[in-house]
Amino acid sequence: MDFEPIEETNRHYNEQLFSIDEKICDLLNQRKNYAGKKLSFPPDKVISSLADQFGFREEYIESFFTTIEMENSFTPDIVPIEFKKYVPLLKSYEKEEVMYTVTFIRQYSNASVLYLDIDWEENVAFESNNGPDFFELSIDDTYICRSETGGGTTGHMSFNYIISPALPDDLTGIEFLFKEPGWPFKKEFTGFEFAIKID
Repeated sequence: MDFEPIEETNRHYNEQLFSIDEKICDLLNQRKNYAGKKLSFPPDKVISSLADQFGFREEYIESFFTTIEMENSFTPDIVPIEFKKYVPLLKSYEKEEVMYTVTFIRQYSNASVLYLDIDWEENVAFESNNGPDFFELSIDDTYICRSETGGGTTGHMSFNYIISPALPDDLTGIEFLFKEPGWPFKKEFTGFEFAIKID
């Protein structure tokens, strides 16, 4: 995720706040360690209780926790360079008349780009199959996976993911885990996920 840097000349910082800011960051780190990789967004009653307890608006508290859950969105963007080759996969998972297919991978010197296709019959309402319209990709702690682009038409959607560092040419044993993102990214969360493992 790209953001314009804030010019230092526009910032005012009261140095007496540093010890408080340091404690906030320490608490954020503790929360991250307790939560692990799972989303841990407070339920509405907790948001309301915290807002009342500390005199904040609920929307402010909610936006704070939303930002906490978005940490992975702030990883540096990797731009693939030096294309090496295509690696065809054609591995699929099917659920309730919807086909999820990892078609191929483009190998670059510094990253890999994976392609996911989602297909269903045009007369089948995709939403009625509880099929999420977006997935997060994870592999293991070695790799950072970021959704790059996606789109589609009736009966078909396609997404690609940048993976860094580059995957090995021999993908045997690699498992691609696709998960529906939960709150705060989706209000209606089904918990749907599927894995595609390369034999």
